[in-house]
Amino acid sequence: MKKEVNRNRIFYIMGVSGCGKSTIGRKLASSLSLPFFDGDDYHPEENIAKMSEGLPLNDQDRKAWLEALNSLAHKHQQNGAVIACSALKITYRDILNENILPPPVWVYLEGSYETILNRLQQRKGHFMPTALLKSQFDTLEAPEEAIKVAITLTPEEIVGEIQKQLK
Repeated sequence: MKKEVNRNRIFYIMGVSGCGKSTIGRKLASSLSLPFFDGDDYHPEENIAKMSEGLPLNDQDRKAWLEALNSLAHKHQQNGAVIACSALKITYRDILNENILPPPVWVYLEGSYETILNRLQQRKGHFMPTALLKSQFDTLEAPEEAIKVAITLTPEEIVGEIQKQLK
């Protein structure tokens, strides 16, 4: 007998820019019949302008953005949602987790600098320049408690692996 995955949760899909958060988030949300929200859509214009100029965000830049995503998660915690967000530091994840019950499920999309740089060089129409990837890896504090999936798998395999680890 197959155990049912608890869909009434907040699922955060995290990792550096270019790891596939939006793609995997959309596919996971679809498979769980949950709404999907891309964290990039919640950045204030100042943050997008700063990143577009090749300048990394600092903790102060990210604070209002993280609080907005936490508010979004709080609004959807009863029925569940999938939210893509870099969530690079433990302190950022603490803000995102605040007052969310049951606790969110974290999915960390892992990949090497070289693999992700190659992806970013092929990506078109995104405000995040490849020059900022190193700063993202420098900032990254990999989560201890998360579903960890290698981005070298296909998107379908990644979603399958996430669902397998949820059971």
